[in-house]
Amino acid sequence: MTRAPENLLAVRGLLLTHLNVDPNTVRSQDLEPAEVGIVGDSNHRGGYHCGSDRVVANDYSVVESPRDSAGLTLDAAALDVGTFEVRSGGGTHTLRTFSIWCVQQCVANAADARDIREIIYSPDGRTVRRWDRLGRRTCGDSSHLWHTHFSFFRDSIKAGRDQTPLFRRYLTSMGLLEDVMSEKAEQQIDSVFTGMFIGGNSMGRRVDPDGSGSRPASNSLVAKLDYTMQRLDVLVNQLTALSNRDFTDEQAIVAGVLASLTPEKIAAAIPPTLAQQVADELARRLAA
Repeated sequence: MTRAPENLLAVRGLLLTHLNVDPNTVRSQDLEPAEVGIVGDSNHRGGYHCGSDRVVANDYSVVESPRDSAGLTLDAAALDVGTFEVRSGGGTHTLRTFSIWCVQQCVANAADARDIREIIYSPDGRTVRRWDRLGRRTCGDSSHLWHTHFSFFRDSIKAGRDQTPLFRRYLTSMGLLEDVMSEKAEQQIDSVFTGMFIGGNSMGRRVDPDGSGSRPASNSLVAKLDYTMQRLDVLVNQLTALSNRDFTDEQAIVAGVLASLTPEKIAAAIPPTLAQQVADELARRLAA
């Protein structure tokens, strides 16, 4: 039967943790657990709330994108978020403002929103709109006047990709989640800084960026930082080698200078008194 995947359960838990009960925030309406759904009820047949056991023939959530057809499993790939109102950070935040913000991130092609296929929402509580990454549809039914629907490409759900970053950014922007860096991330950045400006490798390990060795580089941030550090090391070594080379060719310089000194130029460069002294000295030596 259709399952709720861990990565969408994590998003659900994140939203409920920060939009349901917070004694330090003034609220007029909390987001309730029943308002955040993943698996469709028995009335759902087809669509992203259904897994492979409940999709239908030519289901749009499967056939319109290879990302969906390749990622079809028993997992649902959708999230519904109900109404809330929170006053935080000097502003009032609602399902409407939340939905508009998320759509804006999708339109801007934010990196943490690229797994979202569509958002069906109401910007004003009167009209229903749909942002569709594939450009197939522009509206939805009236139930979306009081809840917002997120569809995720099924391959991202199958891969277990973390879908919380977008929603963390929203909570951070409204002041409900502190914008802090994890201890691990701080250690990694400190390690890169130390390697770059003090010396040593960046993370205490090496990667093989072109895959030619026994350990090909992964696509993780750490691997990319390691690779960047290695390339910087190569560049520094090359610059050091160049700085220790003597590019001066003294013989070529002397030959070039002499070639440009004609007798006329030499004579013109000698002061008259010195020329007379040279002439007298030459006459003396010839007479001797």
